Amino acid sequence: MDVTFRLAVTSDVPAIVAMLADDQLGATRETPQDVEPYEHAFSVIDGDPNQMLVVGESAGRVLATLQLTFLPGLSHRGAWRAQIEAVRVDASARGEGVGERLVRWAIGQARVRDCALVQLTSNTSRTDAHRFYERLGFVASHTGFKLAI
Repeated sequence: MDVTFRLAVTSDVPAIVAMLADDQLGATRETPQDVEPYEHAFSVIDGDPNQMLVVGESAGRVLATLQLTFLPGLSHRGAWRAQIEAVRVDASARGEGVGERLVRWAIGQARVRDCALVQLTSNTSRTDAHRFYERLGFVASHTGFKLAI
């Protein structure tokens, strides 16, 4: 499958939201029928030079997405890090290597930005995703915590 990765544009938002909603976790928290809050969030992300909302496209159709955030820090001698979030592949393209190519593309972008490391979190229930990230070389080195407010 031939896939091109690029920055998302406003017209991609409905397809991105549909992918976010298309799993057991997203189905309980996303509202694809009400795109307005997502469009607002997109405008904020799009206006921030340390954010990349990315889509993978094939034959004019959005098939994958992730958000890549560049974070400055004092640790690691003032190193930048890249945070990968919200990795999704459309159900019709799963198993075709699109997710792997997307994550590898994001890692390449982190290298371009001179990041010292790439990090991500994955819900503990996503055991298939954990195997996927480990296969790509990610190590489950930390325990993450979240607080809903």
